[in-house]
This record gives sequence, structure tokens and C-alpha cells, in this order.
Amino acid sequence: MTRAVLTWVLERLERGESVAMASVIEASGSVPGKPGARLALTLSGARFGTIGGAGLELKVEDALRGMLNGGRQQVREKGGRVETFVLYKDAKGEEVTPLDSLCGGRVTVAMEVMDPMPHVLIAGGGHVGRAVAIVCDTLGWSHSVFDVRAEYADVDRYPFASELHAKAVSEFLDSEDGDTLSRFSDVLLLGHDWGVDQEMLLGMLSKLDGDSRPRIGAIGSTVKWNAFREAAIESGISEQAVDSVRCPIGLDIGADSPEEIAVAVCAEIMALEKRSDSLD
Repeated sequence: MTRAVLTWVLERLERGESVAMASVIEASGSVPGKPGARLALTLSGARFGTIGGAGLELKVEDALRGMLNGGRQQVREKGGRVETFVLYKDAKGEEVTPLDSLCGGRVTVAMEVMDPMPHVLIAGGGHVGRAVAIVCDTLGWSHSVFDVRAEYADVDRYPFASELHAKAVSEFLDSEDGDTLSRFSDVLLLGHDWGVDQEMLLGMLSKLDGDSRPRIGAIGSTVKWNAFREAAIESGISEQAVDSVRCPIGLDIGADSPEEIAVAVCAEIMALEKRSDSLD
């Protein structure tokens, strides 16, 4: 069961979902869940595993949802939560949580939240894209690469990429929808051709329904962005969706070289990730 739960958790993280997990770390007496029993759930309502059921599981589920939704401060400060439950309705003492049960056992449960690491889709495998990939590798983030030019999205240039897509924009978008695109935390439009970037931007926005993943950012000037924005609105995309796109991308640190731009872009992504956690 432990392996099955952990496999499920990893699959959810790869999809871009945060997961809260409870693990029984100590048990004594008559209890349904033994050490090693695990329960994991997401804010979308998906759940897997069990720590024993009944009143204990309901209490722990409520605690896990609280940690996912509004309780991140405690998670950041303490690294999680450990709570001891006594399966007896008249249990006394401030260090345990009594449950409406007559079993009399005692269970200690560790609870934690795991957030997905960024997975950046580099849409444009030129100099900046390659520099972004190197920074992602350094940070332990995943990155994938898209480019209409095969030589800019191959394994020799990007040996550590999770995915390589060397194809037309339309071909890539036809194989994706809002759910599959959510595996990416960020899409960076770094194409060599403004037409490629614009086609990717409009296609992405038309498939997304306003969820936070993926965030979209584009490299370029204000003039370029104004043209993109006008084209998107004329195609029927809402102003709210269009204005969620960041352009130009990257923190304003005076970056000039591809390597400096990559640092600025990844620093911005990191700041957005941290801000997102603080708002949960």
C-alpha cells in the first residue's frame, strides 16, 4: 500500500497538483491503521489510500484539506503537522485528540503538503531557451522544449529535457487540451519568429479556462506585446485571459545576455511560485 500511495502522489505532482499526505508513524492498542498506512488527497477531491477509516480518517482528511487550503503558513513554518489521536471518547489531556470511539487505541499521524516543482515549457530553443534550461537543471526543475525547427529541439541540444517537441505549432496544439497543458507550470514564448509566438499564444489561451497552470510569459518589447494583445482580443479571447500573460518576462535586473535573461526569468517564476503558496 505504501508504494501504491507514493506512486499516486508522484503522478499527481507530475500533473501539477499539490498533494497533502498523512502517514501513521506510531500506533498502539486496538487501532485500524498500522505504521506505514498512508492517505493522500488533493484539493480537487481526488484521494487515495487509507489510515484506518471511521472517525480517525474523517478528522485527518479535514486537517489535510485545511493544510492545502489556507494552512500553508503552518506548513512553511513547521514543515507539517504531527498529531496523536486516542480512540476513546472520554480521553483526557491536552496532548492528544480524543475520538468518539471505544477501541482505546492510540495513533500518531504525520501530515505534510507536497507541491509540484516547476515544469517549464520552453517554446523556442534558441540561445535564451538553452540558458533557461541550464538554470532549470541547476534548480532541479523540469523543462520541456518546443520549436518548429528540429535542430533546436533535439536531445543533443537539450539532453535533460523531459519532452522534446519539434513540430508545427498547430500539430502541437492539436495534441493538447487544458488538462494536459496543466503539467506545465509555465510556458515561455521565446521563439525566433513573432508569428510562431503569436500562434502559440492564441492557441494556448483558447485552450485554457483561467486556471493558474500554466502561466504564460513572452519575451519581447511593448510594441510586440501590443500587437499580440490586439490579435488575441480580435480572435475572441477575453481581455482578462490576455492580460494574465506576462510580457516582457523576467525580473527587472538589467539583464542583457541570454544567461542573465534566464536568471531573471527563473527568478520571476520562483517569486510567482512562492506568492502562490502564500495565497493558498
